[in-house]
Amino acid sequence: MIELALKLAFACVSIAILLNLYRLLAGPSRSDRILALDTMVINAIAIIVLFGISQLTTLYFEIALLLAMVGFVSTVAYCKFVLRGDIVE
Repeated sequence: MIELALKLAFACVSIAILLNLYRLLAGPSRSDRILALDTMVINAIAIIVLFGISQLTTLYFEIALLLAMVGFVSTVAYCKFVLRGDIVE
């Protein structure tokens, strides 16, 4: 039963990544593209966690945590660049 749930979750998250890719490429504004990129990072974290569950190991959870931290910092930096034109003041 867990295998079926994992396959369904992989399919749903993969569809979400494809829809985010569309918004990233066709977004009418920069803010739409930033949000799509941030959501893609969250979906990549979900894929990594699902893969960790399917492999029955905890290593992937640590990788997901590191990706979450890097994704947050990069989103904040890109938003600051868009708003002010520079990252470091």
